Amino acid sequence: MGEDLRVVAERDPSVRGRREAVWHPALAALWTHRAAHRLHRRGWRLTARLLARAARRATAVEIHPGAVLGRRAFIDHGAAVVIGETAVVGDDVTLYHQVTLGAVGWWSDNARPAGARRHPVVGRGVVLGTNATVLGPVTVGDGAVIGAQALVNKDVPAGARVLAPTAVVKRVGERPEPLEDVFSAIASAGSW
Repeated sequence: MGEDLRVVAERDPSVRGRREAVWHPALAALWTHRAAHRLHRRGWRLTARLLARAARRATAVEIHPGAVLGRRAFIDHGAAVVIGETAVVGDDVTLYHQVTLGAVGWWSDNARPAGARRHPVVGRGVVLGTNATVLGPVTVGDGAVIGAQALVNKDVPAGARVLAPTAVVKRVGERPEPLEDVFSAIASAGSW
């Protein structure tokens, strides 16, 4: 708990010390998850789920009690973060708001063998930008950066950068791009 508190104070520039860090919404989600995860591992699944649900209502962070979170994980802002049951998050990982570490969907997951991994494994020191989505049993290597709005459904090597296309600024009066260019930009943004 002390490490979690220190990380919030160190990584969130809006927090001025440990006293203020105690009130960080994601910290409550992390601490509740750590308790719920222990209960889940000991077979108290329903109690663990109830704790996780209470944390979600209070913090807007949804972490399944079966997920494994490493030391010094930092969830900045916390809003709308989702971490699935078989996800594994390494030490010193930073997740910004609206990050999803999810499965690909029941239509695929129900066909997997019992006990098979459905969610991502995120290595040490990874940064997941705002609204980054990592789906399925993929692995994100140590030190990788998944940029804002990026959709990942394939393994990412250690140290790699995965970036979504950024917005294009057009001056008033400029001619628009041909439609085929616009549609290819939309498809490359990772829309399903």
